[in-house]
Amino acid sequence: MTQGILPFKYEEEKRGVGLTALGGLPLYLDLIHAMGLRDSIEKHMKIGANKKQGFTDSEVIISLMMLNLAGGESVEDMRILEEDEGFRCILEKMQNHGVPRSERRRLKTRWRKERKRVTPSPASIHRYLSEFANTYKSRMGESKIPETSSNLRDLILINKDIIAFIQKQCEKKIATLDMDATLIETLKAEALYCYKGFKAYQPFNVFWAEHKLLLYSEFRDGNVSAGFQQDRVLKDALRLLPDSVETVRIRSDTAGYQHDFLAYCDDGKNSRFGRIEFAVG
Repeated sequence: MTQGILPFKYEEEKRGVGLTALGGLPLYLDLIHAMGLRDSIEKHMKIGANKKQGFTDSEVIISLMMLNLAGGESVEDMRILEEDEGFRCILEKMQNHGVPRSERRRLKTRWRKERKRVTPSPASIHRYLSEFANTYKSRMGESKIPETSSNLRDLILINKDIIAFIQKQCEKKIATLDMDATLIETLKAEALYCYKGFKAYQPFNVFWAEHKLLLYSEFRDGNVSAGFQQDRVLKDALRLLPDSVETVRIRSDTAGYQHDFLAYCDDGKNSRFGRIEFAVG
């Protein structure tokens, strides 16, 4: 395969040195570079910038994206990416591609000793992810959604940039939004029981049908019903739609049969889209 955006290309190699078992991931690195994701992360996220040492925000988040795409099941699986010699080489080239020499010198000052890793260690990722938490006490019989932390709000802005890039490649004037919750069974001791009788978490998702992409997602405890604060979730999701979208339509199952939610759509209370057509079970 010929060279794409980043300085690498696929070749058949008979030697075992420098090979990677993750040959599909570099294509995503090309896409990440094309959409300017690294710049978007550094623009919005300030966790790494405020600490002024160690891995940058873009290095941590992109490493986590690669782990997810590779099928990693936990943060500990980051060790597998780090030990893959061929992928490490490609990821390092991606991290340095297009970065001015002065910026490379500045990034070196973030390390007190010689940098030996290309991806963050599991321990450093745990510390990074803890910056997104908004600690609260979950209790059975009480539906509660914690206030979104400032770092999580910044992360949502990155998703908005990704959506805008996709819309620019294939513009859609209509956004049909499928709204629903998904039960994820878990063995975590602090998890709460869902309506089906097992311990779970119940994230609420908003999918954009025309683009077949996830527009918005909110992580919830298992005991929080899908209809809880659905009108507020819709308002948050609508803010992520690109300016070129003109019409919004809603699809929901019976969880959407909430008076406040339906009234908001039918009365045209949204200043941008006006009346929102809906189909609710």
